[in-house]
Amino acid sequence: MNPSNYLKIKNKIPSNVNILAVSKGFKSQEIKTIQNIGQNDFGESKFQEAFEKQLILKDLKQIRWHFIGRIQSNKVRKIVKNFKYIHSVDSFEKLQKISNISFEEKKNPLIMLQVKFSNDPTKGGFNPELLILKWREIKELKNITITGLMTINPKGLSSKEKLALFKKCRSLADSLQLPDCSMGMSGDWEEAIDAGSTWLRLGSLIFGDRS
Repeated sequence: MNPSNYLKIKNKIPSNVNILAVSKGFKSQEIKTIQNIGQNDFGESKFQEAFEKQLILKDLKQIRWHFIGRIQSNKVRKIVKNFKYIHSVDSFEKLQKISNISFEEKKNPLIMLQVKFSNDPTKGGFNPELLILKWREIKELKNITITGLMTINPKGLSSKEKLALFKKCRSLADSLQLPDCSMGMSGDWEEAIDAGSTWLRLGSLIFGDRS
């Protein structure tokens, strides 16, 4: 792992774009190294792995944990209790469940709704049209704050195709008056910035390859 990779990326991105360091598969010590040079937002996608790191790093109060993985119904309570940000809410039913549990736990997580802009069977997400239809109902849910949309591009797209899908996400977020777009990973972060991303989810670009 080379911390200078992080600093290089940090210097390249506009000040209104946040880095989410995707730390899944990396050790607590590696998180600590990056945190020491100014990175406070970390993304995890498996609850158990994340929870173990949270316990080890509990003294680092500046860390903000983001859940970015597929949400299993039986893990919703644990996710609500241990994560301030949830980027991967891919259905109305899950959103409702998060809202109910957040009420019971006296929490108010910051939510990004995962939206699917292309027919990719490997990815979950709201259909954009359905999201618009459900929007009034969604806005009435208690104890959650929806800050934006999240999307993941399918593999194998050209740079132009990646940019086009990201622009659709930004346009939908704007139409719903949501400030944030969590889009762009280590392979397409530049297109995401061009399209108006506010959160880049970067793993290998920061930490190096997963062993």
